[in-house]
Amino acid sequence: MAIFFTTLSYLVISVTTGACVVRDASGNMSDMISANSSDGCIGLACKLGWNFTHCIQSQSCQFGLANSVKVMGQISGYYYLITAGIFAASLSSALGFLVSAPKVFQCLCKDQIYPYIIFFAKGYGKNNEPLRAYVLCYLIAVTFIIIAELNTIAALISNFFLCSYCLINFSCFHASIVNSPGWRPSFRYYSKWASLFGAVISVILMFLFTWWAALVTFCIIFSLFGYVNYKKPNMNWGSSVQAGTYNMALSYSVSLTNVDDHVKNFRPQCLVLTGPPNQRPALVDFVGCFTKHASLMICGDIVMEQDRKTRPNNTTDVLVKWLNKRKVRSFYTPFIGDNLRTGAHHLLQASGLGKLKPNTLVLGFKANWRDSAPDTIEDYINTIYDSFDSNYCLCILRMMDGLDVTADLDFQVNDGFEADEPEEPVEHDDQQSNDEDPAADMSDEDNSDQIKTVFQNDQGKKTIDVYWIADDGGLTLLVPYLLTRRKRWRRCKVRVFIVGDEQNEEEGRKEMITLLKRFRLNVNDVIVMTDSEKRPQAKSLTRFVDSVAPFRLYDEQQEGALVQEQRENAPWKISDKELEVFRLKSERKIRLNEIIRKNSHHTALVLVSLPVPHRDCPCALYMAWLDTLTCGLHCPAVLIRGNQQNVLTFYCQ
Repeated sequence: MAIFFTTLSYLVISVTTGACVVRDASGNMSDMISANSSDGCIGLACKLGWNFTHCIQSQSCQFGLANSVKVMGQISGYYYLITAGIFAASLSSALGFLVSAPKVFQCLCKDQIYPYIIFFAKGYGKNNEPLRAYVLCYLIAVTFIIIAELNTIAALISNFFLCSYCLINFSCFHASIVNSPGWRPSFRYYSKWASLFGAVISVILMFLFTWWAALVTFCIIFSLFGYVNYKKPNMNWGSSVQAGTYNMALSYSVSLTNVDDHVKNFRPQCLVLTGPPNQRPALVDFVGCFTKHASLMICGDIVMEQDRKTRPNNTTDVLVKWLNKRKVRSFYTPFIGDNLRTGAHHLLQASGLGKLKPNTLVLGFKANWRDSAPDTIEDYINTIYDSFDSNYCLCILRMMDGLDVTADLDFQVNDGFEADEPEEPVEHDDQQSNDEDPAADMSDEDNSDQIKTVFQNDQGKKTIDVYWIADDGGLTLLVPYLLTRRKRWRRCKVRVFIVGDEQNEEEGRKEMITLLKRFRLNVNDVIVMTDSEKRPQAKSLTRFVDSVAPFRLYDEQQEGALVQEQRENAPWKISDKELEVFRLKSERKIRLNEIIRKNSHHTALVLVSLPVPHRDCPCALYMAWLDTLTCGLHCPAVLIRGNQQNVLTFYCQ
């Protein structure tokens, strides 16, 4: 009712004033129309018998609605009543200014959004009074009083008031259209369209009153908004922008479910089994290199049941902040499981939403497999089996000094992801040690836990070597292409190694170059490996045999009953028959490693086609294959395999 009567009184005063006073008047009683002639007279006053043409044309009129500020007093019953009202209104505005404005300004300073104003955030006394803000407001008021020309400052002040009304109305409208459950206006007759109308009218009036002041006001407002949007302060006001973002994400995610998959839009959407991401930054950075601004990345953390009770409640928030501070665009998903395979199996099925669902599983290489418990090796291999059964692509990253940095940061190790051990005493040029305590490492106030990895370095003019042993749909070729789109990898040259024979070497090379051109992939060289079928060197064979020796049964040297008992107690061990059955495959892996070490010893990255696991192949033997393929390299190596789904555009033409 108060709003209604206030609006009604404003309308009555406006109509009364407009009906009693013309726009321009000279104030001279002699400016009357004589002889009943109004020729050449300008203005509405001509119809009332007055001729103010001279002062209108010379713009010297001192009276009228457009020129005199005393109109209200002149038409009122008592002139000084208007003066008293002006004093009362000014006093109430001043009191509101001195009480509310400093409090609001103090809250703004406490949020530390803008620099150089934090000084005014301090409060005094039991009520935390903003004395410093009071002084600032007083100085601002005195400054405008000293100007002593209300018409000079009224244009800017009026535009700021109208701008605040515009922002308030638009905020109400925006909160309504995003359907936020927290927006519940108590005003019965509230309408979102009335709010939008009020916002638009405020903008129009700003430019109608004083266009240059409106431009100045909008420049200031947009500058403040741009600064906040750029700095992204660590504040959560529950704004309607968050609700709008949620609505847009939900709407687009649902609409994607109605779109059929197409090879042109294939993206490697990765589920990365990192454990806590800050314990394996190299694995996070590698995947982030080819998924950032391009596809989905989810960091999966399988938490063992025994670690659940000791896990801090804010671990998820801390790890998400770590990812954001590292500028990695990734989701973080913890899952409680009994072992690695169980947790990974559930994540493979449940991760993602609609079409935003992973299609590629990324693992770290289990460098300590020789010293691990047999059941953990079996879990690791079965996770690989499950990924192919779920129609996932697979990537396994191996670093020369392991992936785990818990020793450097003194983290508590997650039993689901055992700590890696360095493979050989090579120089650590992609990680830097840190002896800070765990509390400091998990803090978001510094960069103590932001260990730098090789994937954050500029790779220069090194090469990315791709050993394309089998056609898996093209993922082995797509990942290097995505990497070379990044700034740090842009100058790297891609070399592709394929298997061939000496007689058809040149023909095979030309066919491969033609195929890559049709794929529109910028490959600098194609090399045909004509010696891949040769027998490996004796020392390489000896190293492989020694690596699998602890996992062999040696059943041909023992009695049948004893052998049967050992097979039942240790099914993961390798029998002599199994070793002989897979002998040729083992020798091919050994020979391929010799070729890789010869040609790609100091490249930026090596990608090798991952051998397909067989159900009848012992876990220890398959781990020995993976170990053999990538051992002895001084650069990151990726074992990669597609799911036979075509991922390159050539296949759909």
